[in-house]
Amino acid sequence: MRRAWLLLGAALATWAAGADAPAPADARATARLEAAIGGLSSLRAEFRQTVTDAKGVETECAEGTVTLARPGRFRWEYRVPAQLIVSDGTTVWLYDVDLAQVTIRPAADSLAGSPALLLSGQSDLEAEYDIADGGDSEGLAWSRLTPKATDSDFRELRVGIAGSELKRMLLLDRLGQTTRLEFERIERNPRLDAAAFRFTPPPGVDVVGRAPTGGARPKARSADSGSARSLRSRLSSSRRASRRSRSCRVT
Repeated sequence: MRRAWLLLGAALATWAAGADAPAPADARATARLEAAIGGLSSLRAEFRQTVTDAKGVETECAEGTVTLARPGRFRWEYRVPAQLIVSDGTTVWLYDVDLAQVTIRPAADSLAGSPALLLSGQSDLEAEYDIADGGDSEGLAWSRLTPKATDSDFRELRVGIAGSELKRMLLLDRLGQTTRLEFERIERNPRLDAAAFRFTPPPGVDVVGRAPTGGARPKARSADSGSARSLRSRLSSSRRASRRSRSCRVT
């Protein structure tokens, strides 16, 4: 389920770099994205996340709070089910409360080439995605992003923007699943405590992995598919059965 945190930032990608100038509609889609992320140094919002399968059946649901600070720092607090994902830009910690387990991975391995890296402000956006206009629906103007890398885990991401505010993301993966993220109570550039992006495993929990040395930062390149998929698999595996029967609370 937590797989979607890696996918969140893809909504904020950039336009295609090609020999031909983009079509006017695609240029407007690019401008919308730039307006949504331009000048963004930090962000705090409530989110609601659902996953539907290829038949349109909702299989997973979660909600919580996301806090982001450039460059490269984020904190995803899932209230239901209880999980915490924190990055200081160098290390990613995933704390599964129910499993009493903390997974530690270098951010460079976990985020490189992923949409989350784009939101962090550390990616070469122009090289990663093609972007096109996705039309208007649900009261939002949509931009459609397609990864240039052929080994990406997702085939398309759609970003819904109202004015200059990011409101929704729809991620379509290669298995036919759709992850939907809706944002509410959005705060742009709030003052944040740096301690929010640090994490120490609680006493008594199992710890898998360790923090990197040398302060390696994620680069704008394709991720090692094995390491990225391994973490996403771990993020999506815990208590899946209980999530299938849970409905998101409507706020």
